[in-house]
Amino acid sequence: MLGRREWLKTAVGGGLALGALLDVPAIRAAAQQWKLTNVREFTTSCNFCSCGCGMIASVREGTLVSMEGDYDHIVNRGSLCVKGISMFATHASPNRLQTPRYRAPGSDHWEDITWKDAVERVARKIQKVRDETWVATEKLGDREVPVNRTDAIAFLGGAQNTNEECYLFQKAARLLGMAFVEHQARL
Repeated sequence: MLGRREWLKTAVGGGLALGALLDVPAIRAAAQQWKLTNVREFTTSCNFCSCGCGMIASVREGTLVSMEGDYDHIVNRGSLCVKGISMFATHASPNRLQTPRYRAPGSDHWEDITWKDAVERVARKIQKVRDETWVATEKLGDREVPVNRTDAIAFLGGAQNTNEECYLFQKAARLLGMAFVEHQARL
């Protein structure tokens, strides 16, 4: 049986022997060149909490190959918490769902559905709840005033959204008559 010390001696000895055979600076240079070959980088925000830390995502041939902290970002200056560091692993996980799923009421299993079907189901439910709970007017003193809202639906935004996205979300929520619009940072 190989003990811990013997294993460590063998591993270190093997590593030193391998290091003597390999040109480590050349390997590092090649790895750096490979990292930058045919890569398109773009900035994004971490979606785990409400801090809004900046990240740089690298994409090669339509595949995400790495994510790292954005050194030019005002919030995190390139550093990431443990959740932010795990962002790439979360994206690349083989367990990550790639299509929407639906479980019928009373069913014991989920079934894959198309994105079109998922969007239509959500839209129908929003329309149904909105129509059933619509409040057109409210009594204010001795007169009826228009309010045009539903109190049955709320909208929740997140830190990963840009200002432009938040503007559009706010417009959509108000057009649907939602009185309750909130952000994850306040919850």
